Amino acid sequence: MAQTRPTPLKAAGLMVIAGACFALVNTALQSATMLHGASAPTVTFWQYLIALLFYIPWIWRNRSAVLSTRQIVSHVLRVALAVGGVQLWTLGLAHVPIWQAIALILLSPFFVTIGAGLFLREEVSLHRWGAVVVGIIGGMVILAPWSDRFQLAALLPVAAAAFWAASSVVTKQLTRRDNTETVTIYLLLLLSPANALLTVSTGFALPQATLWLVIGAGLLTALAQHTLVRAYTLADAAFLQPFDHLKLVFNVGLGALVFGFMPDGNMWLGTMLILVASIYLLNREARARPTSPAQNA
Repeated sequence: MAQTRPTPLKAAGLMVIAGACFALVNTALQSATMLHGASAPTVTFWQYLIALLFYIPWIWRNRSAVLSTRQIVSHVLRVALAVGGVQLWTLGLAHVPIWQAIALILLSPFFVTIGAGLFLREEVSLHRWGAVVVGIIGGMVILAPWSDRFQLAALLPVAAAAFWAASSVVTKQLTRRDNTETVTIYLLLLLSPANALLTVSTGFALPQATLWLVIGAGLLTALAQHTLVRAYTLADAAFLQPFDHLKLVFNVGLGALVFGFMPDGNMWLGTMLILVASIYLLNREARARPTSPAQNA
């Protein structure tokens, strides 16, 4: 009889696969927008609509969960924030190198900590605030606003991280009364209509050269999310976080290979600060209470 892989090893492998899929998604999105001139809202709409089609069988099986909420306003708010995040992320990829965008999106956990303290009234210790400050300093090093090469578009991934963090804070509030299926289904069902509203002004047509890129991005988005959730069901976030950070390596490698984007020294220094602070923050959280799955890009 063949031996099954230990659960932590399987979870780590799934996290690495998810990171690789997300890197391929980012490369496809940047190719469609930066190289082929496709509109960022249009690309985002089709990407998530295709991902939604992947989930329809699961949504149908769990359709009764839709009726079990009394927090519809919070669900709509969460989706609005998530839409802001995905739209800003794709728009950012149309203007800044992948390595810079993905390094800056690592700031999201620090925005979650700030939001949890300010809006959920959770106790935020000095240790946590210290980690937040170090993480933000790392982001500033990557942005280098004092440099002549700084462009305002570099703030788009930071804004995306802030929107996704706000969405995570609302999600945390929702899960106090709704189950995981209800929270997930509302996100999937409302995301595409919300993206569609933002796409009306730019149109739904894609350049022919981008069709397979966007279809691939949509399918890989669904696969990445499914793999990510599966990983979190097998192991806790504290164990998986180092493997999640490997997505930076994948994105840097693909950015250099496909676009010739070579990160500078500021990226490595700033990313090191962010990673050290986020790992410290996550370890503190793990000691305090069990961790829960989080979205990743």
